[in-house]
Amino acid sequence: MADPGHRAQIGGRRNRAATFLALLVAMLLGACTTTGGPRRSAPVPTKAPPTATAPSKQEGLPEDKERHRVALLVPLTGPNAGVGQSIANAAVLALADTKDRSLRVTTYDTGPGAGPAAAKALAEGNALILGPLLGDDVRAVSGPAAARGVPVVSFSNDIAASADNVWLLGFQPAQSIERVVRFARSKGMTRFAGLVPQGAYGRTASGTLIRVAEAAGGSVVTMQSYDRSAGITAAVAALAKQKFDAVLIADSGRIAVLAVPLLRKQGATGQVMGTELWNAEPGLNAVAAMSGAWFASVDDRMFGQLQTRYRARYGKTPYRLASLGYDAVLLAVRIARDWKPGAAFPTDRLSDEGGFAGVDGAFRFGANHVAERSLAVHQLGAGGRTVVSAPPTGF
Repeated sequence: MADPGHRAQIGGRRNRAATFLALLVAMLLGACTTTGGPRRSAPVPTKAPPTATAPSKQEGLPEDKERHRVALLVPLTGPNAGVGQSIANAAVLALADTKDRSLRVTTYDTGPGAGPAAAKALAEGNALILGPLLGDDVRAVSGPAAARGVPVVSFSNDIAASADNVWLLGFQPAQSIERVVRFARSKGMTRFAGLVPQGAYGRTASGTLIRVAEAAGGSVVTMQSYDRSAGITAAVAALAKQKFDAVLIADSGRIAVLAVPLLRKQGATGQVMGTELWNAEPGLNAVAAMSGAWFASVDDRMFGQLQTRYRARYGKTPYRLASLGYDAVLLAVRIARDWKPGAAFPTDRLSDEGGFAGVDGAFRFGANHVAERSLAVHQLGAGGRTVVSAPPTGF
């Protein structure tokens, strides 16, 4: 159970959607049925794990002898409060759907600061941290958590924030780009172009595009970057001077909606591709210029069911990242079967080759502690998006 007051209530409620519950429980009880194989992630130096300290008695939480204390660190105030609350609410649903009683999940607000939130969570004896959401917050949390021997399963996609005691559950742009580029290559496309924003996301996108295209036997014939504050017209004009089979627009759908008509006006006919950012923008299907565009992301069919359950309980539509809160709790519940009360969290279980299953499909953590996901390729269209390449059954 969770606790009243400033902490979000995490507790059980009878699931009225029987088929949805049955599916999720089945996913939870068995390891993800994927085939093995070498990991693609680069290994990182390993260090001896820190010595876990026993939880001390706390004034704010009742004493737990049969349950594990798990902290959920998300923003409940500030500019990202909506996303944080969606993640917290989805965590509630996960415990309700699994009817789990082995975990006490307590939510701490990172809005005023991730450091103070982590300090409170650690002082109250939590042996596992789910969250925080942002890379900078992860860095503020990882050190104090490591000193107490507490692992962190973060919702961030900032690879630079990974550490010996930090695992990243967030959606990775590099994986999305690799999936859609390899799919395009399988369709005979060899000449690629890139339109990328300046900054860290653009650098990741451009580097990945070049690496994957060359590894798949293709090449990048032009790459144009732009400053979002200055607009994309000049970059698109420069891009259109080259002939290419496919162009990656590594930005939000809003930018793509502006760029694609400009490209077509200047005679560029290449296949349009995007990244996982487009998965959070369902309105793209209604834009005629985007019809036929591809992007790779997790399969949304199960998220649609979670979305329905969420609306029925909370009366609003969740942010797309809510699934991370749901899947993080599923992960904790699954591993709790081999986690003795009072013992340190068994981090070795996070490296299971078979991986895990959740609302966002199959995933496993690579040697660099980053979640590797099984992604589908989606195609936009007036009748709604369709899956043109199903998620692989193995990694």
